[in-house]
Amino acid sequence: MSKITRQGTNQILSSSVEYHNFVYLAGMTADDLSKDVKGQTAEVLAKIDAALEANGTDKTRLLSAQIWLKDIRDRGAMNELWTAWLPAGGAPARACVEANMADPRHLVEIMVTACR
Repeated sequence: MSKITRQGTNQILSSSVEYHNFVYLAGMTADDLSKDVKGQTAEVLAKIDAALEANGTDKTRLLSAQIWLKDIRDRGAMNELWTAWLPAGGAPARACVEANMADPRHLVEIMVTACR
């Protein structure tokens, strides 16, 4: 049986799960909720970089991304940072939708899957 490795596990979720060299990250949100969507996006992307590194991979190995925005009109502003962050030619399969957030101060949440 193949090993499943979980990090940052609590009663609700794991911050990451690795199985067969696939790394699944939980949805990431900003800690500083006073920031605008660009500030929150920058913080989330930095957290994704750190989580991928902790799992032995990086953004050049992204397979898919799911992005939730509190207001879909912020898509352009978020995409400015997203496209600058992505490696050239390395865009993952992606969905981006408007959603009610658990905390109304959250403006963006991003969840990615990568391989090692």
